[in-house]
Amino acid sequence: MSELWLVRHGQTPWNVEGRLTGWTDVPLTPLGEQQARALAGWLSAERFERVLASDLQRAVQTARLAYGEPQGVFAELRELHFGNLEGLRWADLPEAQQNALRAFEGFQAPGGEATAALRARVYGLFNQLPPGRHLIFTHGGVQRMVLREFDQDRFLPPCAVLGLDWARKRVLFVRGEGAGGS
Repeated sequence: MSELWLVRHGQTPWNVEGRLTGWTDVPLTPLGEQQARALAGWLSAERFERVLASDLQRAVQTARLAYGEPQGVFAELRELHFGNLEGLRWADLPEAQQNALRAFEGFQAPGGEATAALRARVYGLFNQLPPGRHLIFTHGGVQRMVLREFDQDRFLPPCAVLGLDWARKRVLFVRGEGAGGS
């Protein structure tokens, strides 16, 4: 059995501002640090074969505060690359771009990454993991992509944890849904 626990990073300044962050390497806000620390008590009671994180500082910081130093840091776990849309506020995006991003499948920002490429790199890493439990600090777009695969299209808040039975392709739990901090 491969059990994956996907943790979205804590809040960042660009989350607060409603900006598309993608591969831009922004830190956590003080609230984001607090959100990550709030997971520590719960996660410390769990054991994992490996702890992995995206190579972007917001994911690595969340891992360190919530559980400890990740054993592996991978670019494959990054958010979708928004290309020319990076840093733009959601409210300032043309309606066609908003609709395409909401639809998700087939989306590719100008100069950015296609959702199919996101899926290939993330799933490529997931499928290489040995059986067991893995704690993975990643991004909201990665969580949303996985949930869509399991017929649950939703976007989880900062520091939400998505538990998956990866072999059987089913959601085991979602923790932190409805938490504040966009």
